[in-house]
Order: sequence, then structure tokens, then C-alpha cells
Amino acid sequence: MWPTYIKQFKNYLKLERSLAPNSVDAYLADISKLQQFFEIKERDTLPTKVVQQDLIDFLEFINELGMSAYTQARMVSGLKAFFRFLVYEDVITKDPSELIEAPKLGRKLPDTLDLPEIEQLFNAIDMSTSEGQRNRTMLETLYSSGLRVSELINLKISNIHDDIGFLRIIGKGSKERLVPIGKSALKHIRIFRDEVRVHIDVKPGFEDHLFVTKRGKAISRVMVFMIIKDLAAKIGLKKSISPHTFRHSFATHLIEGGADLRAVQEMLGHESITTTEIYTHLDRDYLKQVITQYHPRS
Repeated sequence: MWPTYIKQFKNYLKLERSLAPNSVDAYLADISKLQQFFEIKERDTLPTKVVQQDLIDFLEFINELGMSAYTQARMVSGLKAFFRFLVYEDVITKDPSELIEAPKLGRKLPDTLDLPEIEQLFNAIDMSTSEGQRNRTMLETLYSSGLRVSELINLKISNIHDDIGFLRIIGKGSKERLVPIGKSALKHIRIFRDEVRVHIDVKPGFEDHLFVTKRGKAISRVMVFMIIKDLAAKIGLKKSISPHTFRHSFATHLIEGGADLRAVQEMLGHESITTTEIYTHLDRDYLKQVITQYHPRS
């Protein structure tokens, strides 16, 4: 039933509202995300049975994935247009989105970076030093794989499977997951590991840590925060950013590009939200395809 109503909505947007193709695609993508959400939650909810609480749950889910306030506001706009259409067509009598409010954008800058800003940050790094090579590799990895800062600083060389383009990550609660990594980040990892790190006198106990200080010990969370803050100041970036900003940007750019929610959820290492509490892992090839197809730097 979802495909039927989505097709009718598409025709309505094109023929009656005369929207541009890009705008039509954006609206349809928002409705598709709502449908995916119901599938992830294992709810057999039809468009005609959606209630306000369903939409609130969906927006909370999107927020937890790290969507910016701007993206959430745009999604609310798409949902409202869809349910107004269903009322207009007498498919439903009550609009479940009527009282749903978009996040207030206000003066607070969104906790995400656009691609030009990410490129600016990368380009501001002094690549002539070993620290610069390391820092560029760390930020490329953060943005390419959406890692938490704790996962980044504990990334082990033995867990980099560059032959298949995946990282083995030990996340919260010591849970493991495989995360695809883009070509650009993988290239920097190889160069740093094989040409830079080999010249650092690594202290005992840190032999398998990819990212180490010039004194040969594991890099700290605070150091990663400081590196990012210094780069932001260097390029005059007005946004307040942290390592988590790269994780948010990773998720936002993938979803805005068209990646499905379940794939992004798995790559971020979020808990599955299913009635059975059993998480079915997606095929590795599919996750790799999502990164290749939808990530801006792949």
C-alpha cells in the first residue's frame, strides 16, 4: 500500500503542484525514510493508520542517528505535505502531522559540516609533518566511517582489513561490528601506517594502536578534540565542532544522499530497535555499496 500512495503523491507533486524534479525526489525520500523506520521497528503500519506518536517516534529515531536540525525540519515539511495530500484525497480524515513541529533552527548552528567545510579542515592540516599525516588520517577515518572518538583512538592495526575495505570496530559494551571505509581514508591509513608510523618509537603495550603520539603512546580523546578545535580556528569556522560532528556529518550526508536507515544504523553501531531484540546484520557487500554510492568522499 505504501508504494501506491507514494506513486499518487509523486503525481500530485509533479502535476498539481508543478514542483521541480529535485523537490519531488526530496519529498519522496522523506516518505521512504518513514516507511523504512516502520520496517526497522517491525511495525506493519500503513499510511492510513499512522498516528501522531508514530511520527514523534520517527523524529526521535532520526535525531538519534545524528541528523541536523535543518535536515529534521526539512523531513517534517515532507511528511506534512504527504499527510495533507492524503487528507486532500479523502484517504484519511485526520492529519497525524498537524501538531508535529519542526525542530527550531534558531541561531544555534547545526552540529554538522557540509562537504566544502570538511575539505577546508582537511586542507588546513600541515602534511609535511608526521603529526599532520596522523591528524589527516584520523579525520578522514572519522568522516569516512562515522566512528565514535573512543573507537578511533582504540583502532588497532590488526583490525584494518584493507584488502576488503573494512574496519573491525569494538564499540560500546565490547560489541564488534564491521564498518566499510572509503577509498580516500583507506589511502591515508596505508600511507600513515606504512610510511610514517614505522618511524615512531612505539612504547610497549601500544604496538597495535594505529594512532599514537610522537612519544609512542595512544592518542587521547582530549588531543583529538584539541586538534579539531585548532583546525576550526585556523580556517575561521564559526561552528562549534568536535569529533562527534564528523560522525553526525557522516550519517547526515549518507541519508541525505539516499542511503537507507538500516544500513546507516548498522554502520554507526546503534542498537537494533526490534521486537525480538535480534539484530540481523546486513550483508557486507551491501554496506560497502552504500559507502561507495552515497558517501561524498567515495
